[in-house]
Amino acid sequence: MGSFEVRGGKKLSGEIIPQGAKNEALQIISAVLLSAEKITITNIPDIIDVNLLIELLGEMGVKINRTSRDTCTFQADDIDAEYLHSEAYHKKSGKLRGSVMLAGPMLARYKKAYIPKPGGDKIGRRRLDTHIIGFEKLGASFSYNEDGFFHLTANELKGAFMQLDEPSVTGTANILMAAVLANGTTTIYNAACEPYLQQLCKMLNRMGAKIDGIGSNMLIITGVEKLGGTTHNMLPDMIEVGSFIGLAAMTQSDITIKNAGVEHLGIIPEKFRQLGIELNIKGDDIHVPSQEIYEIQKFMDGGVLSIYDHPWPGFTPDLLSIVLVTAIQAKGSVLIHQKMFESRLFFVDKLIDMGAQIILCDPHRAAVIGMAREQKLRGITMSSPDIRAGVALLIAALSAEGKSIIQNIEQIDRGYQHIDERLRRLGAQINRI
Repeated sequence: MGSFEVRGGKKLSGEIIPQGAKNEALQIISAVLLSAEKITITNIPDIIDVNLLIELLGEMGVKINRTSRDTCTFQADDIDAEYLHSEAYHKKSGKLRGSVMLAGPMLARYKKAYIPKPGGDKIGRRRLDTHIIGFEKLGASFSYNEDGFFHLTANELKGAFMQLDEPSVTGTANILMAAVLANGTTTIYNAACEPYLQQLCKMLNRMGAKIDGIGSNMLIITGVEKLGGTTHNMLPDMIEVGSFIGLAAMTQSDITIKNAGVEHLGIIPEKFRQLGIELNIKGDDIHVPSQEIYEIQKFMDGGVLSIYDHPWPGFTPDLLSIVLVTAIQAKGSVLIHQKMFESRLFFVDKLIDMGAQIILCDPHRAAVIGMAREQKLRGITMSSPDIRAGVALLIAALSAEGKSIIQNIEQIDRGYQHIDERLRRLGAQINRI
């Protein structure tokens, strides 16, 4: 396993462009299975999870022409559906939770699908109930076999009304992709409505699907017989944008985030402003000036600020780790409440070892007492437990005195494209060892 060696305590400066959105890519690339015609996708992030999904599609028989690392044309006109029940697929897809989103398109076109036990981050329970129940309401039958696969089959998919028990982004996307080729009308209530899901809906409509209610929590899908080809450009990754804001604040750096997709960021800029971070938005760029001190706001009644995750348009859970680490050098205190995953805050022990003042209240809540730069963090050796915690630790290391070693950086590489090279261009002292 690789490691990053980081020499911290240096102010950075310059411009950085966020990669294409990881979470959008996993949905969009899965959706190419819905059509036999060519689909060209641009602004693809060059990261482990996305590249693994593209490899899986190639092994299933999808014709792939990757003209550059960020542009790819897919044609799924000769698919080996049985490959999804092979040991090779089981082994590879088990490393990637996003592979679950192949099930909806496969059910829609081939009336069968296999879902391996999910892989990905170790951040707590990540159940598939929403996906399976939605497929069953469309007419699929399901069983779990000792071979480690969920087996799904359907003689015919029929439109249905369903109210999801949770507004799962991947669950909504998976059910949506199955429903676009089902007979009749499907209504998904309590649907997720993140920008990435809106992007998927818009792409499917360009391919000939009939989806109404885009951007709301009620999607109405009128099934069609087949879908055609299209081109699609992915949004900038909002999680990278938030990560770069936190990085600038912690390291007292002057950074401009170019082409940030500002109109799709929702309340993300406001949450960082609540930490006292100055943001200057100019067109589609975000300038984060160097700040000696940033002070955490309080509630209007004087209460301590709390920041928590919530389904869109609330605050994305993927940025809570970044907000937590950014608060370490703020003036004031904040309670971070991670509602969705019970293991996602378990990286704070490394931050405490670096000198941060954090109280882990329980698996879901951490209180951060900002140090207002009265003392610096110190470099240590640590390991990245998941994608977002890994980048939070990297931000801490870049702000700390001395040398830090971050191990298990494959976790970071799963979600952040060539992050060491891009940070070096800002002046960071970071090497891959």
